[in-house]
Amino acid sequence: MSADDPWLLLKRFTDARIGLGRAGSGMPTREVLSFSMAHAQARDAVKTPIDWTTIEEELAALGLETLRIASAAPDRDTYLRRPDLGRRLSAESRQALAALPPAEADLLIIIGDGLSSTAVTANAVPAIAALLPHVRKNEWRLGPVLLATQARVALCDDAGEFVKARAAVMLIGERPGLSSPDSLGAYLTWEPRVGRKDGERNCISNIRVGGLSADEAAFKIAWLLREAFRRRLTGVNLKDESNYQLEASKPPRSLASP
Repeated sequence: MSADDPWLLLKRFTDARIGLGRAGSGMPTREVLSFSMAHAQARDAVKTPIDWTTIEEELAALGLETLRIASAAPDRDTYLRRPDLGRRLSAESRQALAALPPAEADLLIIIGDGLSSTAVTANAVPAIAALLPHVRKNEWRLGPVLLATQARVALCDDAGEFVKARAAVMLIGERPGLSSPDSLGAYLTWEPRVGRKDGERNCISNIRVGGLSADEAAFKIAWLLREAFRRRLTGVNLKDESNYQLEASKPPRSLASP
C-alpha cells in the first residue's frame, strides 16, 4: 500500500480485515501469515486449559475466597460436542457446594472458561477488581468466587440456585474471533435457577484491551445490578441505560475562545 492509500485511514478505526492489498491474483504473503496466526490464536483460546492457580492467587490478593467447580462435561472434546453438559454441575461440584457454610449471598460471581481461556486469563481478575468498589459501596454480600471448568453460561443457574444467590454474574470467555481471541463476556441473571432463558439475562461483551475496558464494564455491571435488585429482574425488560448516567457525571465541556 502507498502512503496515500485511502484504506490506511479506515484501518485505523477497525480490527476488521479490510484493504488487504493484492499480490498478483492472491493476497500478500504478510496477510496470509497474519490470518494463519489469528486462526491459530483462536484455536488456542478454545483448547488451552486455564491456569486456575494464578487466578486463585490474584483473587486472594483482593481478599476474595474461591472454590473450583466443574460442569458435567468430563473433558474438553465432550464440552464442545455437548453444550447441555456444560450447563449443569458435576456431582463432585454439587458436593463441594453443599459443604459450604449456609449463607445466602446477594451476589454470586462465577468465572467460567467458556470458549476462550485467553480471555479469562487476561481479563477476569481486572474486571472483578474494578467491580469490587461498586460491590462494597452497595453493600452486596458475596459468596466465594466460583472457578468453573468446562462451563457454559447457564451453569450460573445451577450453581446460583444451589447456593440461593439473589443474583449472579458469570464472567466467561466468549467465542474467539479472528481479531479478538481474548474477549470476555459478563452475563447477569436475577434469581438464577435451572430453566432460566437467555432472554432473562443481560450481557456485556467484548471486555478486553482494545474493547470495553475493565472499569467501563464494571460500571455497567454495577448499574445493571442495582436496577436488578430494585426491579427484581434482568433480561430483555432491563435495558442498559448506564451511558446516560456516565455522560451526566462528566464535567461540562469548556467552550473554545472565539
